[in-house]
Amino acid sequence: MCGIWALFGSDECLSVQCLSAMKIAHRGPDAFRFENVNGFTNCCFGFHRLAVVDQLYGMQPIRVKKFPYLWLCYNGEIYNFKQLQKQFGFDYQTLVDGEVILHLYNRGGIEQTASMLDGVFAFILLDTANRKVFLARDTYGVRPLFKVLTDDGFLGVCSEAKGLINLKHSTSLCSKVEPFLPGHYEVLDLKPSGKVASVELVKFHSCKDEPLHVACDTVEALPSGFDLETVKSNIRILFENAVRKRLMAHRRIGCLLSGGLDSSLVAAVLMKLMKEINVNYPLQTFAIGMENSPDLLAARKVAAHIGSEHHEVILNTEEGIQAIEEVIFSLETYDITTIRASIGMYLVSKYIRKKTDSVVIFSGEGSDELTQGYIYFHKAPSPEEAAEESERLLKELYLFDVLRADRTTAAHGLELRVPFLDHRFTSYYLSLPAELRIPKNGIEKYLLRLSFEDSNLLPKEILWRPKEAFSDGIASVKKSWFSILQDYIDQQVDDLLLEKAAEKYPFNPPKTKESYYYRQIFEKHYSGRSSWLPHYWMPRWVKATDPSARTLKHYKSATQE
Repeated sequence: MCGIWALFGSDECLSVQCLSAMKIAHRGPDAFRFENVNGFTNCCFGFHRLAVVDQLYGMQPIRVKKFPYLWLCYNGEIYNFKQLQKQFGFDYQTLVDGEVILHLYNRGGIEQTASMLDGVFAFILLDTANRKVFLARDTYGVRPLFKVLTDDGFLGVCSEAKGLINLKHSTSLCSKVEPFLPGHYEVLDLKPSGKVASVELVKFHSCKDEPLHVACDTVEALPSGFDLETVKSNIRILFENAVRKRLMAHRRIGCLLSGGLDSSLVAAVLMKLMKEINVNYPLQTFAIGMENSPDLLAARKVAAHIGSEHHEVILNTEEGIQAIEEVIFSLETYDITTIRASIGMYLVSKYIRKKTDSVVIFSGEGSDELTQGYIYFHKAPSPEEAAEESERLLKELYLFDVLRADRTTAAHGLELRVPFLDHRFTSYYLSLPAELRIPKNGIEKYLLRLSFEDSNLLPKEILWRPKEAFSDGIASVKKSWFSILQDYIDQQVDDLLLEKAAEKYPFNPPKTKESYYYRQIFEKHYSGRSSWLPHYWMPRWVKATDPSARTLKHYKSATQE
């Protein structure tokens, strides 16, 4: 995990522009480099490094003697770089996994490069010999990327939007900063002036398609057919493989553990594999919640079962409320459920950075979208519509859960790893008949739970634990975090302000005091950028006015029992 930043065709002094690059310093606390491009005095790269792989030669932009005309700035991890080296006979000059991007590009161009990478990535590749600039981002947008391109060809690219919004250009502020679409690459021509012109934007991978890099995967062809035993076995094999490949790190590995199904499965498989390869330190797991909250109690059970070194962070309500503005600044969104769920994750990440030496953090993001884990899937009109909704959620992850997971951890210099969003695992799960994937017997993620039932990885009550709304999972028995937030915000927003909300904020107008409060903070830091969020996250097939699961009839939290 790191922060990347680049400018092409800047009219302003680069030493002034590079102050914007410092806005993402949190993403790479280990080192910083700012480098001009030879022959293009108005083009430059900025890089903030978190050293996870090859601590000696991992600075960027990456340049190697074999390709002196290529410059690469990337954020991510390429898990199959050794397999690609073996398959194509690449001669690496560093131990950096991202070096493979240069070799793939030289061998087969940008389309093959993006399609053959098994991992999470956002990159800027400059080819000065052919005067091209390439941008690319992984299928689910696990690694963030934003860009601004003006009419006269000034291009700015950054891991987070905050590194672009104050750029100067032709005496005016650059306006149209937007997220780069996941699963796409863009080709731009580089003119002698350093300015660029977009040639094409291409979608190189859809979540349903089996990725091209399967050809050089460590797990060979799986048994075909949709009989239940085969499917369950394939799910276990692919999920374990997804965790195994993500063990690639020279820094200590930890795991977020809420005690829900997803993070518990990740932690249990992670522990099993770390034992197999004799990792010489205990796995640290981290839970956050108010005193005796359902999440803390469940996480404690899981940690005891798998034998991890478990850490509990007690959520102080005052600390949670005080963190709201920092969280919104980090997230760059005003989405209600994203902000609610981010507060706990932001504070637990802060604890990990300050109190431990774990840097590479595993988490369970992506499972709810992939395996139909949200409560409202019980209301799906048909298995086919549930399958379509699952795909829609996966395509929009970069706006919601993946955005939350990246920004809350990156704010504290941690690197997130999300095995549920493994390309091969997700494409296989989505290839299964729609009927197999829906909730059964009133239980969501039924197929996933069933697949691990005989594995003894988790206690039965955890494997079959119903989904908690995040704000209830971290709540105390006396009062939910959801209620505490509402009570506080009720005092901050006047009824009259809410009545006139649609006049003040015509795009995505706030409908509740809570959403108004978040929007005010967002506009304070990112005025006029409301289009970054196309719509609020809301459940489907139910008349919901709030995104929380606790407002749905099917939902029953442990605190209500």
